Amino acid sequence: MPEISSQRLEAATAPLQFAYWVPNVSGGLVVSTIEQRTDWGYDYNRRLAVLAENNGFDYALSQVRYISSYGAAYQHESTSFSLALLLATERLKVIAAVHPGLWHPGVLAKFLATADHLSGGRAAVNVVSGWFKDEFTKLGEPWLEHDERYRRAEEFITYLRNIWTDDHAELSGDFYRLHDFDLKPKPVDVPGRAHPEVFQGGNSTAARTMAGRVSDWYFSNGKDFEGLSEQVLDVNTEAAIAGRTVRFGLNGFLIGRDSEAEARDVLREIVDKADREAVAGFGSAVKQAGTSTSDGKGMWASSEFADLVQYNDGFKTGLIGTPEQIAERIVAYKTRGVNLFLLGFLHYLEDVEYFGTRILPLVRELEADLTSSGRLESELARNGVLTT
Repeated sequence: MPEISSQRLEAATAPLQFAYWVPNVSGGLVVSTIEQRTDWGYDYNRRLAVLAENNGFDYALSQVRYISSYGAAYQHESTSFSLALLLATERLKVIAAVHPGLWHPGVLAKFLATADHLSGGRAAVNVVSGWFKDEFTKLGEPWLEHDERYRRAEEFITYLRNIWTDDHAELSGDFYRLHDFDLKPKPVDVPGRAHPEVFQGGNSTAARTMAGRVSDWYFSNGKDFEGLSEQVLDVNTEAAIAGRTVRFGLNGFLIGRDSEAEARDVLREIVDKADREAVAGFGSAVKQAGTSTSDGKGMWASSEFADLVQYNDGFKTGLIGTPEQIAERIVAYKTRGVNLFLLGFLHYLEDVEYFGTRILPLVRELEADLTSSGRLESELARNGVLTT
């Protein structure tokens, strides 16, 4: 336990990291008719990736969507798009979202090992258990019930880890089989990681326990302080049982403006101009995902109409206001266990640069003050981040 606690302290006190949602599907990050100066094409995304890594972003997450749905009429495939962005950048780590059930872990492990070599060790993966039934059934694949999807995802991640680290992987599970599988080359040997980082999302109990057992990172939908703290406690408890440490990423839709009133006006306009039919269709589909869990803790289970306009509850995180207000809220989340923010924006090029020049320096100043004053560790302890 002391070793786990020290690893958790090290993760919690490290500088915050930042990721952005790659707009590789059409429609932007809000289901609204408001102007979004964002484009889903490759040329735009290549420019954005370079801009992001020069404005303090550590990661980019490519979305996975296979068919038209809820404002996303067109989609670029996530793994190939991620590789293209890796090759267009120098430092940015790119996370490709994938669905177990549509990939075999051995095939994906090979793809990611190659992408890792081509990028100098910057490939990562987000294993998405799946909420959109049509993506499976229209491809002729079976649609599993909620907890079974997470059981398959856990097995999928376990297999990825074994393939990347064992010379002769021999596994026989409920969903996948490996027979003396020897992947060569293995991923790049990067100090501080055993293999490409594995991210995972989900709000349910099944998602939280799975993260504690097998994932490197747990992505949360947008959450207020209380909702986030509950998830951190649950995942950390499960991770401690397994002798592991998990890092936490939190989704947030950021609206930074020079005055709070201006930022609030933008949020109001986004919701007022929501594509009500698309939001209703999305809400109907995802409510099924949230309420199909045994304890009702699934993603979107408690989301209202306005929350669903940003389809990962990004407004709930509250990153809306002046640079000073946003920076203070970001660092307050750090004291509650957040290690990384996954951010979405209305106008990506302008807003990413605004974040890098106006908000991030304030975040770093507040982090430095917390650390130098000795208040960070006490706040982490008070918020239960360092206990199990």
